Amino acid sequence: MARSSRFDMTLSQLKYFVAAATKQSMTEASLDLHVAQSAVSTAIAQLERSLGVQLFIRQRSKGLALTDAGTQLLRDAQPLLAQVDEVADNVRGHHTSVRGTLRLACFVTLAPFVLPRLISRVKEEHPELQIEIIEADVDGTVELLLNGSVEGAIAYDFGAVHDLTFDHLYASPPHIILPVDHHLAQRKRIKLAELAEEDLILLDIAHSRDYFLGMLADAGVHPAVRYSSRSYETVRSLVARGHGFSILNHRPEMPQTYDGGELVSVPIAEKVAPLDVCFVRLSEVKPSAKVRVIAKLARELFGTTADAS
Repeated sequence: MARSSRFDMTLSQLKYFVAAATKQSMTEASLDLHVAQSAVSTAIAQLERSLGVQLFIRQRSKGLALTDAGTQLLRDAQPLLAQVDEVADNVRGHHTSVRGTLRLACFVTLAPFVLPRLISRVKEEHPELQIEIIEADVDGTVELLLNGSVEGAIAYDFGAVHDLTFDHLYASPPHIILPVDHHLAQRKRIKLAELAEEDLILLDIAHSRDYFLGMLADAGVHPAVRYSSRSYETVRSLVARGHGFSILNHRPEMPQTYDGGELVSVPIAEKVAPLDVCFVRLSEVKPSAKVRVIAKLARELFGTTADAS
């Protein structure tokens, strides 16, 4: 009796495939796995023959692109390999420690406020666990989660998205930033309407842009956008140099900017919805031990920071 080809794939082949898919390069995958590139190429070719499908489109200048079949296999293979790792750890008795690599996405403006502390805590408590970080905007974070490129993310709660679970960490209220010599800089609170004639320096990232402009519009304010930038620090520096005001949600410990400017942060007088910062994961996939560890440490570090700014 002929053996069914559905049993011909191996865990090593799946591991090599996932590495190549997430790195979008067989060369990068081989470096990550510490094996020869020919081993990765051979394993993937054997996997494609066993499955009878093409998993990658080889693009000479752009690296590897997943086919539809490859995208589906990546989504299914990653939780499977994570479960295998967890089984192995349980057999070895590693109930309280984890090892290996976890790929984590982080919303780009949140990264400097949460990642350094989180990575330091991981290093202290789980030295055998490595964290690979991918910074992205909202759409990029969703795509990374849904296609299986990352197992979790730290991001704002950007609303109902199919297959994603948002575990609340803390709320981050918006605040107004102004140069130190601005005539409103010494106020304890500022009404948004008081900024109607001021130029706006806009943090121009998808979803964030709509959040800030919508907040102002609700207050009847439609300021002229003098400059816009995707860089958090560029926005702060432009404000510090007197080019306008801005609204942000996270506040650095120091009021100085990269170029030596200085600004003040003033709370908004009106009741404005904060942004909820969450640990995000796929709903339909049982979280691995690594994901549970990161989510637990994130809650311990940030979960009580309800007034984080």
